[in-house]
Amino acid sequence: MNAAQAWSEALQLYKWLCTFVGVAPREHDEWWLDVGAIMRLETRDPRGWESIDPYEGEDERRDDPLFPWLETPSTPADAERHRGRVEELPRSSVRSLIVLLGAGMPRSDLSWSPGWEEHRPEMERRADVILSRFPDGTRFYTNLGWKGERPDFYRQPSRSYDSFSQYDWDAGLIAVNDDEVAVLWNFQNI
Repeated sequence: MNAAQAWSEALQLYKWLCTFVGVAPREHDEWWLDVGAIMRLETRDPRGWESIDPYEGEDERRDDPLFPWLETPSTPADAERHRGRVEELPRSSVRSLIVLLGAGMPRSDLSWSPGWEEHRPEMERRADVILSRFPDGTRFYTNLGWKGERPDFYRQPSRSYDSFSQYDWDAGLIAVNDDEVAVLWNFQNI
């Protein structure tokens, strides 16, 4: 299996969920402008790998080209406003967040979920493949609040979040390095 196929297979983590996954080349010093381009679907994966847009061809997108996003950063002022909406996450906590986004149970302790221990190894394997795309030095950000320096999102349900979408709840991960920017975002009505 080549790297593109492994990436596509790993994205099956989000198969039954309303999750957006997009990666773009890093083209700006102010990476929020690249995040905005991903959200507006103005760019494509630089490697040609699979992306996920759960609203492609849907009525909501035809009615509102930005759906489900409330707004997307497109100016330096937008970038400044968005910067305060996320916190940097240590790499050691990213795998548990990727799994949380795939578990579809963001406000609960995953360790108490039925079948958690049975499904955990496969979910972690897929999360590791996703994470492996982003080399050391990549910085990670999320809109979720947490306690402590190195959160474990399996055991620590989200305490707070800053919504980026029209949904009741959304949670995401932004990955930024010198070459690429990625947006992985889960949307839920609760």
